[in-house]
Amino acid sequence: MKKFDAVIVANGIFPSHPVPLAILQNANHVVACDGAVIHVPQAEAVVGDGDSVPAEYHSRLIQVDEQEDNDLTKATRYCLAQGWHHIAYLGATGLREDHTLGNISLLMRYYREMDVEGVMFTDYGYFTPAYGNHTFDSKPKQQVSIFNFGCTHLLSEGLKWNSYAYRELWQGTLNEALTDHFTLRAEGYYMVYQTYDCK
Repeated sequence: MKKFDAVIVANGIFPSHPVPLAILQNANHVVACDGAVIHVPQAEAVVGDGDSVPAEYHSRLIQVDEQEDNDLTKATRYCLAQGWHHIAYLGATGLREDHTLGNISLLMRYYREMDVEGVMFTDYGYFTPAYGNHTFDSKPKQQVSIFNFGCTHLLSEGLKWNSYAYRELWQGTLNEALTDHFTLRAEGYYMVYQTYDCK
């Protein structure tokens, strides 16, 4: 897995899988979204409106009161202001399903509009936004799902089932890698989910 400039830890389910925990352990910079600082007391900055930050962390609080964006976006803007564009997101899923869907879709917003090279890690796998032609590292029998964010053309090489420009979110799920890499040839944006474990 590539090295990231920073890790943002959101206030969802804190990961227990070795992959996201290793990324956190090896992070150059750790930023917590508001109350998530209780899971990462080593965070150098805590970003949010401060409503759930324990008093002992207020010296590191970067308080942003506007409510147009959520704490994940505020933390992302903080990282960008430091020049950190390669960002790993942890703890951004779980708990409320609406927050999970919102945070996953924000990953694409950051990629398209804010020049963020981000990957979102869960306890089961990871989401990577992409544009155009892209080759992904994989493992044989790794489970792969592709979510279309406006592609008019989408073809795959190295997956069990051929891809196309899916019209519905469910249509690109439950594919499988055949070798140690696969390639998507696309016109437009899409997001790839890959599991840690192989079937």
